[in-house]
Amino acid sequence: MKVGCIGLGDIAQKAYLPVLAALPGLELHLQTRTPATLTRVADTLRVPPAQRHADLDALLAQDLDAAFVHAPTSVHPQIVTRLLEAGVPTYVDKPLAYELADSERLVALADARRTSLAVGFNRRHAPGYAQCAEHPRELILMQKNRTGLPEEPRTMILDDFIHVVDTLRFLVPGPVDDVTVRARTEEGLLHHVVLQLAGNGFTALGVMNRLSGSAEEILEVSGQDTKRQVVNLAEVIDHKGQPTVRRRGDWVPVARQRGIEQAMLAFLDAVRAGRLLSARDALLTHELCERVVREVRTGSA
Repeated sequence: MKVGCIGLGDIAQKAYLPVLAALPGLELHLQTRTPATLTRVADTLRVPPAQRHADLDALLAQDLDAAFVHAPTSVHPQIVTRLLEAGVPTYVDKPLAYELADSERLVALADARRTSLAVGFNRRHAPGYAQCAEHPRELILMQKNRTGLPEEPRTMILDDFIHVVDTLRFLVPGPVDDVTVRARTEEGLLHHVVLQLAGNGFTALGVMNRLSGSAEEILEVSGQDTKRQVVNLAEVIDHKGQPTVRRRGDWVPVARQRGIEQAMLAFLDAVRAGRLLSARDALLTHELCERVVREVRTGSA
């Protein structure tokens, strides 16, 4: 199985490439426009020279079975378009694109070409979060906070808050009939944003504070007088009387803890089985993010 990896930045090196390089029966092809990075990463992974590519044309000439895109978001539309037009099943880091129109076009293209397109919403596969989907969920609260990072609204929401939006969508136990957005901006920079999704018998709150004093990610789901809490994707605390704590094993890789490994393997398994993957559900998350951006920018938030 020939698999390409486009973009060899931090996330690719830390999370994706160690998994891909260890899979049996996989011929890994690397592509980046930065020669020094290509040489260093390929040497580290012992990727042969014939599987190192300086441009996308050379990579596409390899008749790939699948591709992972970890290039900057700004170039996702052009790269993913080329891959889909070549009929290559594609897994791309979130977001698909900064502009909703580009995301819609890419999903439509994948559907028209009957080619798999998957978006890397890895938290759906993270063990702690998957366990929350099995818990009563009358109230859902997710916080993903940073320190000293106020940012332009579209960039912050599509690059980072999108994880919160998608996790809420994944966990809500029924149709959403009310969406509320609140935010604080100053001099064009978004300091914090709160998204509320509500439906029959449930409320879900997503919070991001870019001036919170610490970097943290906390998910809580509660209902029927019980609560499950996941702290930084590594610690699961069940509350029903006396709390019980389960921590990530010492030898569990970060990629597995965060659901990245599981998301990758699910994508590759589907490609091997000839099963078509649609990004239509991922597009719904992008549409909701666009609504958040619009309300923040118009001041209705």
